[in-house]
Amino acid sequence: MARTVLQQADIARALTRISHEILESNRGANDLVILGIPTRGVVLADRIGRIIAGIEQGTDPSAIVGSLDITMYRDDLARHPTRTPSPTQVPRQGIDGKTVVLVDDVLYSGRTIRAALDALNDLGRPRVVRLATLVDRGHRDLPIRADFVGKNLPTSREERINVRLTEIDGTEEVSIEEATSER
Repeated sequence: MARTVLQQADIARALTRISHEILESNRGANDLVILGIPTRGVVLADRIGRIIAGIEQGTDPSAIVGSLDITMYRDDLARHPTRTPSPTQVPRQGIDGKTVVLVDDVLYSGRTIRAALDALNDLGRPRVVRLATLVDRGHRDLPIRADFVGKNLPTSREERINVRLTEIDGTEEVSIEEATSER
């Protein structure tokens, strides 16, 4: 049984707020690079880039938004070997000396972000790295926290957060799937 906790309007508001917070903490869009972590993080990064471009005149979203494939940096490849790598696409300006905002849909254990930091290290040396996530559900295994959070959703480890975005899933919502007991 799943219950919807965020609908399309809630997601849009959260991304608008995150975009404003990113701009405020960076003092504008100068030297800003936004990298989405596949799959849904890339969609969210694109949306954030478009919102920022709407706020900061003269900002081209394609010049600040990219994607960061972390497949080969994951520590769970032995358990999930069928992951398909996605292309890493970094804006032309690169990441050296820039403020890089990593974007993911759900922050849980912190292992995905650890892999992203390793992947980022191979691309260059940002001035600072920040993390934006649509949902923070807690239960960290690593000392990682998000700088920009759409919604904190405390969950049990048995529950599952489902993020569905129109571009990928044809619908727009965040739901919590209750743990099912096997008999």
